[in-house]
Amino acid sequence: MGKRILRGLAGLCVAAVLYAAGPYAGAALKTVEVPPDAEEKPAAAPAPRVGGQQRAPAGEFYDPASPAYERLQRADEALSDLPRDRDGKVDWMTALRQGLIQPRQRIDGKDGEPPLDLDVILRNTKEMPNVRFPHRAHTEWLACKNCHPDPFAEKAGSTKIRMEDIFRGQFCGKCHDRVAFITHRNCYRCHSVNRDGTPAQPPAVLPVHPAAPPTPAH
Repeated sequence: MGKRILRGLAGLCVAAVLYAAGPYAGAALKTVEVPPDAEEKPAAAPAPRVGGQQRAPAGEFYDPASPAYERLQRADEALSDLPRDRDGKVDWMTALRQGLIQPRQRIDGKDGEPPLDLDVILRNTKEMPNVRFPHRAHTEWLACKNCHPDPFAEKAGSTKIRMEDIFRGQFCGKCHDRVAFITHRNCYRCHSVNRDGTPAQPPAVLPVHPAAPPTPAH
């Protein structure tokens, strides 16, 4: 409080001196040019424009330093005709089954082993139904080495998988919640087998984002 009072009195004194000096007060005031900071970096260049419209930042999907940057098709344009799931994300498996996409194991088209048609049942799921992991749905896209031995050891039961780790981007979360379907809104798509081996039925109405209306299960 004392410092504020002193600063206020000092300001009043300066104002009084300038008022008394009248027209000569300006002579004591000089324009000072502040030299530029030697370490100051120039502002980043704006995103490139195409057709008069500024493009969104491309750091996530595209490398702006690539010589082919301007020739790359935008993701929203490339994915616009693909089917969507109830969360509005691309339903990749439906697109595959409908023949809308034809993924290749190798860039040169010389595919190796055929997809592995093997289901694995994960039973350590506490109160939730068991998880059915379909190898075929995954090996139509990925080689075995994408998942084995890291992050999944090939010995059954040797890898401890927790939902909190998946939510943090580990194990299944390396793809799900990022490229593949959202896990915490589609529990039934993985937890699909009851303890007695019968199919686990999802609820009649599935929870969605609070801003969206309830969506019937399908």
